[in-house]
Amino acid sequence: MSPAPRPARAYERIKVARDGTVETITLSHPKRRNAIGPRMMTELWWAIDDARSSDDVRSIVLAGEGAAFCSGGDFADITAGSAAPVAALPARDFVALLSAIVQSDKPIVAKVNGDALGGGLGLVAASTFAVASTAATLGTPEIDVGLFPMVIMAVLARHVPRRRLLEMMLLGQKFGADEAARLGLVNRAVAPDRLDAEVDAITAALAAKSPTAVRLGLRAFAAQDDLELERALPLLQERLFEILGTEDAREGLGAFLEKRPPKWTGR
Repeated sequence: MSPAPRPARAYERIKVARDGTVETITLSHPKRRNAIGPRMMTELWWAIDDARSSDDVRSIVLAGEGAAFCSGGDFADITAGSAAPVAALPARDFVALLSAIVQSDKPIVAKVNGDALGGGLGLVAASTFAVASTAATLGTPEIDVGLFPMVIMAVLARHVPRRRLLEMMLLGQKFGADEAARLGLVNRAVAPDRLDAEVDAITAALAAKSPTAVRLGLRAFAAQDDLELERALPLLQERLFEILGTEDAREGLGAFLEKRPPKWTGR
């Protein structure tokens, strides 16, 4: 049975486009350097949920329109009584959005074309993959306006060593893409004219893999991520038995033995 069609979305702060198996979600509020406020949070949650629900989508790319990826929280939107314009939208706050990205069973690739600061850096850290242009600046400047990167701290701590993370947050540091790669916040830093090709290479490689293995693998990774070893190992053994029972596993093992390319069904 085919999945139900996606509901029509009245997007104002993002753009969504599909090319083959890749769904690209572009933060589109360039006059505010793609700063993220309540409406954009909700629209991003919608778009990610729609992409995850589509059998045709194999990977999701997060990008920014214009010179920035995401400059952080849209303080003007958040503090200017912005509840009215989004009153009809479901309540999808930043915690729910980051959780959806971290727990996505389809890979999410952050294409960091420009500045990724504060909440923008949180989006990068939560993604499955991240590739940054060497023209981009990343960092946690919240303390300079009397705030602190409270929510994104949880996803940053999954990548950045403790002392370095405290230094970043307490000093409000900004740094380049090469440093972000050294810290593990992005997979790699590339020249601006190589950014599209690098992201395309990742999504093409993902499209060649078993959709079932990718989906179940990401679910298992999320399930064991915060568990102690004694609890993680039995859980992962159960997930191994689950994946061994899939059509794709049988096809993959058969293709290996027969020395032929596999034909994935996604089941």
